Amino acid sequence: EVQLVESGGGLVQAGGSLRLSCAASGYTFDDYAIGWFRQAPGKEREGVAYISSSTSRTGYEDSVKGRFTVSSDNAKNTVYLQMNSLKPEDTAVYYCYVDTVRREYWGQGVQVTVSA
Repeated sequence: EVQLVESGGGLVQAGGSLRLSCAASGYTFDDYAIGWFRQAPGKEREGVAYISSSTSRTGYEDSVKGRFTVSSDNAKNTVYLQMNSLKPEDTAVYYCYVDTVRREYWGQGVQVTVSA
């Protein structure tokens, strides 16, 4: 069974940093890219970043470019999202996601709150 488990959220002041982790299991980690999404209250879920574990190719949503960095540790089957220079508008529940072609999987989400 595919599982994605996020950790590392919390409360931080504007300008601070957090690192989120997404531990994946139940499938061959290198086979599929993993994405990070977020959903703020009253807003639709949006893509933030992604990484291909096999090629290390990454992509970012414009508002986080230069502030967020996505990386993976293939030995640990874990993807990280390093978030620096956090802003109040980054406040959201953050989810990791994988599409194995058969179906999509989401983690349970982790709350990130950035105070002004």
